[in-house]
Amino acid sequence: MGERALQLLSRWRRALELTPREREVLGPELAGLDRQLDRLQEGRPRVAVLGRVGVGKSSLLNALLGQEAFATDVAHGCTRRQQERGWPVEIPGLAGVDLVDTPGIDEVAAPARERLARRVAMGADLVLLVVDSDLTRVEAEVVERLLGQGKPVLLVLNRSDCWPAEELPELLASLRRRLPAAASHLEPLAVAAAPREAKVLADGRVRSVAAPPRIGPLREALSSLLAEEGERLLALNALRAADAFSDELYRCRMRQGRRQARSLISRYAAAKAAGVALNPVMGLDLAGGVVCDSALVMQLCRIYGLPMTRSGARRLLFNVGSQNALLGGTQLGLQALLGGVRQALLLAAPLSAGLSLAPAAPVAMAQAALAVHTTRRTGRLAAQALMQSRTAAGHPAALLRRLAAEDPDTRRWLAGWSDRGQGRGRRGPGRP
Repeated sequence: MGERALQLLSRWRRALELTPREREVLGPELAGLDRQLDRLQEGRPRVAVLGRVGVGKSSLLNALLGQEAFATDVAHGCTRRQQERGWPVEIPGLAGVDLVDTPGIDEVAAPARERLARRVAMGADLVLLVVDSDLTRVEAEVVERLLGQGKPVLLVLNRSDCWPAEELPELLASLRRRLPAAASHLEPLAVAAAPREAKVLADGRVRSVAAPPRIGPLREALSSLLAEEGERLLALNALRAADAFSDELYRCRMRQGRRQARSLISRYAAAKAAGVALNPVMGLDLAGGVVCDSALVMQLCRIYGLPMTRSGARRLLFNVGSQNALLGGTQLGLQALLGGVRQALLLAAPLSAGLSLAPAAPVAMAQAALAVHTTRRTGRLAAQALMQSRTAAGHPAALLRRLAAEDPDTRRWLAGWSDRGQGRGRRGPGRP
């Protein structure tokens, strides 16, 4: 899957045309996307730890690395920004794995916490959610948000050595009960990244000394998951990153083109109104209105930087009209009725000595007013429809849908990892 996703995304990325202004505004997002594509090409996923302050995230990564690479502090909260190190473990099919440390999720306010979780989820291919006791409300919200974004999560209970052996099963059971419904499949992995044990000194005093880390379940689950699904996780995260960038680019273009689009819609509304009001032949005014609306859609596509053919513009107009009664049958019915009335008045002019021309003028004005209203509404609805049509063939969201339709395993990952467990002996990662 990884090779195919890389080919599709590389083709999409090469075809991406950005203005200097767009490159300036979306510079960080574009750089993040390119980094993800580079990782996909290299075959090097990122695993990020996430959790509250003081749960031992840095200590857990140090235990996995086998060295003190990430700073730890008894005062807690010493990680202020993301830090990254390579994991010295060979995983079949991958060039390597990077471990990422993050600040505590409870150090910041709720909006900032949401941004942090979103940033970590987008930049990491797998998240280790670390807890050291029963699940809190903040932790439950974060895990639900991650899984809602289709991000795979391993739930890790650190400092399991601090709990009496007879109480640990009860704690694990409570963790499972407190998980949100979307995360009910998660199986907590009990580890101790920096355990302490009592040691009797020669003089009879008892001291607490450091003991070797006990992280076997996590190391095994992580290695197994990355060996089986690492390439797929890289590909899916790259596709999500491309889809997110596509959304940001479209919103940027919508903002930049809004004023120009309003002016364009007004000009086309005036032109259509004049054409409908001055055209004396019934049927031609309707045909001219369709041509005008099609040209409007084409111009809107150019403003927003979206490709559109004439046939595509007509299909879009048909869809907009079919979804809106005013733009569909009501508009055509009213215009046909008014056109018929005006045609009859014009034909009756010789018989009425020109008196029937007087009411023809208000009818023409009514047609013009209707044309202005419907053209403006067409422009607004067409812009909304263009937003929805951004996922046409070749866009990242369409690629995700195609891969999900063709591959059941990919479809399960995109469904939020709902059919998977963690670790061996259960519904293992990578298995339906």
